Amino acid sequence: MDQQATSADNPLLVSEGLPLFDRIEPHHIHPAVQALLKQSQVNLKKIEEEAEPTWEGLLQPLEELDHPWERSWGPVGHLLGVKNTPELREAYESVLPEIVAFSLSVKQSKPIYDAMKSLRNSSKWDELNNAQQRIVEKHLLSAELAGIALTGEQLTRFNEIATELSSLATNFANNVLDATKAFTLIITDTEDVAGFPESLKQLTAQSYNTWDEKEDDTEATPEQGPWRISLDFPCFGPFMQHCRNRTLRENVYRAFITRASEGEVDNTPLIPQILKLRKEKAELLGYANFAEISLAEKMAPSIEAVLEMEERLRSAAWDAGQQDLKDLQTFAAEQGETEPIIQWDFAFWSERLREQRFSYTDEELRPYFSLEKVLDGLFQLVNRLFGITVTPVSTGIPLWNEEVRYFQIANEEGETIAGFYLDPYARPADKRGGAWMDDCLGRKIVGGKVQIPVAHLICNSTPPVGSKPSLMTFREVETLFHEFGHGLQHMLTTINEADAAGINGVEWDAVELASQFMENWCYHKPTLLGMAKHYETGETLPDDLFEKIKAARNYQAATQMLRQNQFGIVDLKLHSEFDPDGPQTVFDVQRDVGQTTTVLPMLPEDRFLCSFQHIFAGGYSAGYFSYKWAEVLSADAFSAFEDAGLDDEQAVIETGRRFRDTILAMGGSRHPMELFKEFRGREPSPEPLLRHSGLI
Repeated sequence: MDQQATSADNPLLVSEGLPLFDRIEPHHIHPAVQALLKQSQVNLKKIEEEAEPTWEGLLQPLEELDHPWERSWGPVGHLLGVKNTPELREAYESVLPEIVAFSLSVKQSKPIYDAMKSLRNSSKWDELNNAQQRIVEKHLLSAELAGIALTGEQLTRFNEIATELSSLATNFANNVLDATKAFTLIITDTEDVAGFPESLKQLTAQSYNTWDEKEDDTEATPEQGPWRISLDFPCFGPFMQHCRNRTLRENVYRAFITRASEGEVDNTPLIPQILKLRKEKAELLGYANFAEISLAEKMAPSIEAVLEMEERLRSAAWDAGQQDLKDLQTFAAEQGETEPIIQWDFAFWSERLREQRFSYTDEELRPYFSLEKVLDGLFQLVNRLFGITVTPVSTGIPLWNEEVRYFQIANEEGETIAGFYLDPYARPADKRGGAWMDDCLGRKIVGGKVQIPVAHLICNSTPPVGSKPSLMTFREVETLFHEFGHGLQHMLTTINEADAAGINGVEWDAVELASQFMENWCYHKPTLLGMAKHYETGETLPDDLFEKIKAARNYQAATQMLRQNQFGIVDLKLHSEFDPDGPQTVFDVQRDVGQTTTVLPMLPEDRFLCSFQHIFAGGYSAGYFSYKWAEVLSADAFSAFEDAGLDDEQAVIETGRRFRDTILAMGGSRHPMELFKEFRGREPSPEPLLRHSGLI
């Protein structure tokens, strides 16, 4: 086993270049992690023994301690999301407890903490730049939140909680993945797919053909089926919108809202355990509840401030949300529907009413949005706004899947300043759903040179089918722009201190600013028409269709706003007021909040929380409100371009460069409120968001 711990044999121990994704295997993980742990423990001991209250004597060696982990553990976590196998999962889980323990030992190191406090209180403090001061302050807070001030039994208990929470989060996510994979509905009757768009027939036929449990060698076709329906969102979403068979909709909807809530993959008992442990953790640290811990590292100043923002948006949306439902009810009745609208009807009738009001379908738009043209349009836009040039690199890049591509980014002087991988398509068998940006390599100084930042951009768009290219829904186009916004903040950073470069050190509720800001450009006519070209004829999306897309942007905006309010408020209440040992269940909390945030009462069997990975397995616990908080910021940031004049090329360029040099370049080196005010000239206002949503 030991001979695999050298970098020649083990791709996880290679310390330069891009990660060797094409060579990493599950059996490399254990030896690589053991070798790293051994070396890191020696290095940590040295840092602790020699801890000097200076940047060079303390913070720099700590940054160097992290570097090998970025290159070895980072790729493993990444592969878990995009190439998940039982072997990889097992290897990952086998070393996770030791990594968590080591990471805690760094955060809880008393010598390091004391040296940082000395630095904070010494005359050397004023010699540090903004980024360095923020890093030290965040380290101190992070150490305090990691239990540095605890001793004896309290510290032991704190560490037990950390290990247990890490393992519960992994189990939670795996249960959702397994429950999603376990559900299958096979449709064989062509009547039941009447109304399915072509792309959904193709996706579900392809899904049947690649289904592991297929018992015969029937080859499905989009025209004749069989069609396999799964709970993966690229299938579930369009199915709920287009399936005319109400009974099938009900079956699939019920399966979706009860995912991971029974049998071997039941997350129901995990939720109170997670909440109870988080509450205990907060109390050990001297906080009233876990939400206070979350807010200690956020831009939002308090629970009250968040609830006030949620209420401002909720009250603006409530009446319009009721109207959305009435409109649907009336429309469905006019179409001969005798039953009142219930949960599994909402998406179906919403889509029919949208088609009637705006007389276009997602399917009509798809041919205009081939992935290639959308990428061209996106790259032209960022060139115009931020002066950067994106070019593909087609050889010499190790990839984890043949569909993945790599691009590099050059600045106005032509220097390569960043790179990114794009993994665009859904692969339900081994890639988790959703879309995300993750850092592969961060900007920092390594061996006296700047290591350029590299990002992972992961989407789950519709793959090419047959001879057709990947044709995207408009929503998928927005998602790509969104994730690219995150990528820009990671890649355009000019900060060389790792812990404040890119999105590092950016308060979580400000981290969606850049991503949501980019989505606004999907509704900017010159930008959209520049990339909306029919894949067969090359003709541009007709003007009237663009106007309809723009009008449709605010279709059911109130219902969407209320849905996000519900998630944000439920999350905050579960982490601030809820007693896991009390008589109420988490579903009662969801039901209570739902009374003022949902237009349809929650079904008694709704167990959506059992698959709510954002707050139970992701980083959004007591922070889901961050999406809306950041949306307020992003709408206001985009309104700076509107104020300057979207048709004034010079003004757009100047505003774009200002956005680049503040929000994107400065990363976590300054407080986001300070950066926002520098860019916008004032504090953020919710008015642009309500205006963009058509709610004022």
